[in-house]
Amino acid sequence: MAGVLHDAWTTVVPDPTDRHGPLPPLMLALTVVTGLVDAFSYLALGHVFVANMTGNVVFSGFAVAGTPGFSLAASLTALAVFAVGALLGGRIAHRTQAHRGRMLHRALVLETVLVLAAYVIAQAATAPYTGAVLYGLITLLGLAMGVQNAAARELAVPDLTTTVLTLTLTGVASDSRAAGGAGGGRAGRRLLSAGAMCAGAIGGAVAVLHGGPALPLLFASLLLAAATAATFAPARSDAPWTKPL
Repeated sequence: MAGVLHDAWTTVVPDPTDRHGPLPPLMLALTVVTGLVDAFSYLALGHVFVANMTGNVVFSGFAVAGTPGFSLAASLTALAVFAVGALLGGRIAHRTQAHRGRMLHRALVLETVLVLAAYVIAQAATAPYTGAVLYGLITLLGLAMGVQNAAARELAVPDLTTTVLTLTLTGVASDSRAAGGAGGGRAGRRLLSAGAMCAGAIGGAVAVLHGGPALPLLFASLLLAAATAATFAPARSDAPWTKPL
């Protein structure tokens, strides 16, 4: 247990000399953003995700089978714009790959603008969202999350992908002593990642159900703005962690 707690602590308050420098807590913040944004998309835009694309592939299958409540057009739109967002994020990553801090900063600037634009539209429109507003929101948020995922993939901070938790949770179990492993295995970081997404989802759901449908996007925008501000200094750092892996 002490090892798990220590691992969690060093994720939230990393050693400046660590290979990933200040990136772990920033990745945790983006994981919370994922929970917030997907809570909004699933609860306010119908059965569609804008961050977790595995869900959209499954939802597309449900829609093809004629299951009520699932839209093939919405799921395919989310998949398509996410791919475009990942392409944009990839271009940012490849142009700034010599400096990981600068890459994350530029990706966050773009993501913040996209999520904030989605919030403005969601706040101005009337729920339930339909037609052009619905697909406009899916487009903006899908692009934003594609950018985030491309940046997270390029940064490659272990167990902090910001969206995909299946392998993260698998690692907690398969690396444990009960499974014959050595134990530890960044279990604290992995559990913290799952907790961050769950916290975002809880906050987003509570906001939609008891505050207003656009509220999760406001929270996500504020969190992204804070993360963007936090990367100003790292974007100009010459510390070893800024070098490509």
